[in-house]
Amino acid sequence: MKKIFKEVFFDVETKRWFSDIEERDPSQLGVSICSVYSREVSENFKEIKGEMKSFWENELSQMWSIFQEADRVIGFNSIYFDIPALKPYSPISFPKLPHFDIMAEIKKVIGRRISLDALAKSTIDKYKIDAGENAIIYFDKGDKKSLDKLKKYCEEDVVLTRDLYDYALKNKELKFLDKWNTLRTVKVDFSYPEETINNSQVSFF
Repeated sequence: MKKIFKEVFFDVETKRWFSDIEERDPSQLGVSICSVYSREVSENFKEIKGEMKSFWENELSQMWSIFQEADRVIGFNSIYFDIPALKPYSPISFPKLPHFDIMAEIKKVIGRRISLDALAKSTIDKYKIDAGENAIIYFDKGDKKSLDKLKKYCEEDVVLTRDLYDYALKNKELKFLDKWNTLRTVKVDFSYPEETINNSQVSFF
């Protein structure tokens, strides 16, 4: 029987800046929206089907079942930001899921952080559609047009994360421009551990 992998990509936007809180603790920022792209991929990691959903703060309790059966939960800077930001809302088991943080993987190789936008521009010729600072402004405005912009921004960051991940999984590299504007290539290995390939994901919920 051929293996089907279940992957979940996600991104969080918050209601406050770090300058609005006393400690640099993402759990104090408050989540405005979380966008989630769940999909099934073949054993060759070709997408079979996928679906994007977004959840406002008062809807977050509805999204945890999406993560439940994931073989991999994928984000960008998610271990240091998104997961802690979701802590006040999430089941205690959420951090125990098989999280895969692209930024953390890059840092393992080169010893420093590279932004999603920098990697996407040089690797797949795609860009963030807006700035993270504006996400908070859109939330503060609260009108339909602003909230629509916020939702689209969050969802497009998830798409960017997915496309960057897919490129790296296939090509085993990512690219960025360094401070001297020189194109650098980072060798990465996003393949699944053998135990994931051979076993089904155990539910943590």
